[in-house]
Amino acid sequence: MRTWGPLTAVCVSTFMLLLDVTIAVVALPDMAGSLHASLSDLQWVMDGYALALAAVLLGIGAAADILGRRRVHVVGIVVFAAASLLCGLASGPGMLVAARAVQGLGAAAMLATTLPLLGSVYQGRRRSVALGVWGAVSGAAAAVGPVAGGLLTDGPGWRWIFYVNLPVSVAAVWLTLKVVPESHGSRGRRVDWAGTVTFAAFAAALTYGAVRAGQHGWGGTGTLGTFAAAVVALVCFVTVERRCADPMLDPRLFLKPAFSVVMLGALAFNAGAFSLMAYDSIWLQSMLGMSPVRGGLVFLWLSLPAFVVAGLGGRLLHGVPARITVGGGLLLVGSGQFCTTVLDAGSTASALVPGLLLVGVGTGLVSPGIAGAALAAVPQDRAGMAGGAVNTFRQLGYALGIAVYGTVLTTRMQDTLPHEAAHALAGGAGDALRGTFSEHTLRAAFASGLNTAAVVAGLTATAAGALVVALVRTARATRTGVTESALPTLSEERAAPRR
Repeated sequence: MRTWGPLTAVCVSTFMLLLDVTIAVVALPDMAGSLHASLSDLQWVMDGYALALAAVLLGIGAAADILGRRRVHVVGIVVFAAASLLCGLASGPGMLVAARAVQGLGAAAMLATTLPLLGSVYQGRRRSVALGVWGAVSGAAAAVGPVAGGLLTDGPGWRWIFYVNLPVSVAAVWLTLKVVPESHGSRGRRVDWAGTVTFAAFAAALTYGAVRAGQHGWGGTGTLGTFAAAVVALVCFVTVERRCADPMLDPRLFLKPAFSVVMLGALAFNAGAFSLMAYDSIWLQSMLGMSPVRGGLVFLWLSLPAFVVAGLGGRLLHGVPARITVGGGLLLVGSGQFCTTVLDAGSTASALVPGLLLVGVGTGLVSPGIAGAALAAVPQDRAGMAGGAVNTFRQLGYALGIAVYGTVLTTRMQDTLPHEAAHALAGGAGDALRGTFSEHTLRAAFASGLNTAAVVAGLTATAAGALVVALVRTARATRTGVTESALPTLSEERAAPRR
């Protein structure tokens, strides 16, 4: 227990927080019915968590270096557990969204300290083994999420997808306090609160603008004003970071084409591979009549190949340049999304299978290597910053993808349905519309919307993949996807894990 206890403790909390990224996907239709939630409410149930996580991840990592990584990790678990309880008790969509955002803050505290805690305990070969096990657990969380969500939603109810976090959190706190030693980074560093606030404002305004566009159009005054606020916040963020002695994300790193492209790839990866799952799940349940369990099982065609390929790839693709694994994986993700653009009014769940398989294989190639590609593109003293940035951009991509694809989905539906009906259908209210519109009309509208959203997702991943192949040059990667030169810095620098 003394040898592998810290790894066990960290993996328990990692599994829990990553599970909550996808576990809610199959519960969205039940949430909509129970809480009378609209499409935008459902979008924020998913985005509130991902946005909060992305917005404060780097800032909390810096605070943990000063305050103590174990201490911040435990506080994160407690906050996550309390927010999970509030999610389960939510009486309306507003309370659920707010609780999900707080849950994301707790998850950020856990995520930001995971690799630094492992790096402070394990060295040499044990570190490689620990990172490999942690990577496998991360992949397993993605695989289990939709199925666990379906089982709990079909069984005791959707609220239990949050209640189940409570006993796991208790175990994680006990284990962490018992077996994980405290560690610190450079105590001379200051927490970049200004950078944290301005980045959070930028991310929130950008995502809110994309969600608002679905309701009021891309050219609406409020939408344009929100995007303008996002630009102002981004300018403020860059200005603050350029003048800060200890920036959470040094803007000069983006002057390196390889680093910029890897960040774009991280954003496009989560957007292209995972964001459309929320709308696929609503289609499977509200249009095809699947139960949450059966709907969740459909996504095993994505998650299981991803898990297998990631595990085998660490051995078989050892030494292959990241531009091939990451770039090629993104191209496969794009191809998979293009394969799902064949839906019509008569389609069944099997129409998604070929595309999900390709997305899963691409995910298995990208996930292990993208952090290593970022680390190899920066000096060693910026390794922690680069690792944290990868996860920040991945979660931001997930949030933006849900917002943008939802807008694309409803916009396309409006070619067939009135505005309000399109939004109600995308939000899972198919039963309420069946008295007004024929089944064929509803299914054809939803299928057309999904096809168009999948085209956008495919283009996103394909364009990013092409740029990675063309511009990224990385050092030889280890089996864990982290470059050999960067590994020694993980014990002293912040790094955020892959999804």
